[in-house]
Amino acid sequence: MAREVEQLFSRYDPAVRRTARAARRLVRSMLPGAVEQVDSGGRVGYAVGSRVVDVICVILLSKTGVKLGVADGATLADPAGLLTGAGKRHRHVELASVDAVEAPALAALLRQAIARKRGA
Repeated sequence: MAREVEQLFSRYDPAVRRTARAARRLVRSMLPGAVEQVDSGGRVGYAVGSRVVDVICVILLSKTGVKLGVADGATLADPAGLLTGAGKRHRHVELASVDAVEAPALAALLRQAIARKRGA
């Protein structure tokens, strides 16, 4: 899987790649053993099982940056106001740089999402 992820990341500018790699390191460190999958839409998904409902988050890349999509993000406490989007369930966090990935508030959101999914 690492090769597929790197192939996807290699299509983007160096700054986007650095941010995406940092996001991947964060997710993998918080979700050891998670199922990692690159889908046909160019997203890298992380799940606690093999079903779509097991997805906790996805990394989405674009020419201008990286987003971390959080499943059921609309239900999470977000005191730092990181989550954006208008979906009924899902939200995302805009990651403009590696510094944004390293923000403690992002790790806190991810911990909540993981706890909710594992408790479900």
